[in-house]
Amino acid sequence: MSRYGDADVQFVLPRPGKGLKAVMVALLAVWLAFAIGINWAGVSPELFLLLCGNTERVLQGEVWRLFTAPLMHNPSGDVGHIIGALVGLYFLSPSLEAAWGTARFLRFLLISSVLAYALQMLVSLVVPREVADKLVPAFWFGSTPAMSAIAIAFAMSFKGRVVRLFFVLPVSSRGLIVFVVGMSVLLLIAGALGPAGLIAPFFGMLFGWLLGGGTPSPLRRFYLRYRLAQLDIEARRTRASRRERAERSGLRVITGGKDEEPPQSDSSNGKGRSSDSGQTLN
Repeated sequence: MSRYGDADVQFVLPRPGKGLKAVMVALLAVWLAFAIGINWAGVSPELFLLLCGNTERVLQGEVWRLFTAPLMHNPSGDVGHIIGALVGLYFLSPSLEAAWGTARFLRFLLISSVLAYALQMLVSLVVPREVADKLVPAFWFGSTPAMSAIAIAFAMSFKGRVVRLFFVLPVSSRGLIVFVVGMSVLLLIAGALGPAGLIAPFFGMLFGWLLGGGTPSPLRRFYLRYRLAQLDIEARRTRASRRERAERSGLRVITGGKDEEPPQSDSSNGKGRSSDSGQTLN
């Protein structure tokens, strides 16, 4: 065991939960199917592209591409694409699934992936075409946006945790954020257009913070504050409405209380005798 700052650094292999295992098996199975099919079985690459994202075709109604694009990884010539996804998931996701539960973890992956690609698609529509071609490939795919979201969510959720970058370099949670953001910025400056595009990773980071930056998440906290403000407004409206109805009715509420005790009666023991009833009148 070594020391990094004030945190203990241990190289311990994580134990994936059932949700993460299912995701990793699915990604590997999809990659193997297309890698074997395209490279050795004569399957047309068009079948692979049918499941990748494409802005024009999504706008024409092929919405499923937004959901299948995160599952696709380069089947030919770039093994590092799928290996990087599996390694990143394996080392960062188990802690998130253990802390959140499987359901929230899977929702997080789905939402961050789909919305990151959807927003990148919208950006490509509003910027000039020559700029869009440098930012977004014709067919976009891969789990890079999800990986960016996982890295930010991990760093925000476990601020005291230290991880080993590239299996060797110990990095704090803050250092992990700097590395992920910095690498994306450098790739953007260099114009290193990858399969996922250059914009989707930034949106992945955004959703990693909004959906995974603590429990409850920043987005959940914002919603709870909004609902509390709405309930407060409704309560004030209800009180004002009651006051208006009371004023229109013409009735008044008289504050009551316990008055002073009434004076003692001249009678005693309820018999109606006066104090001098024992005297005899002559």
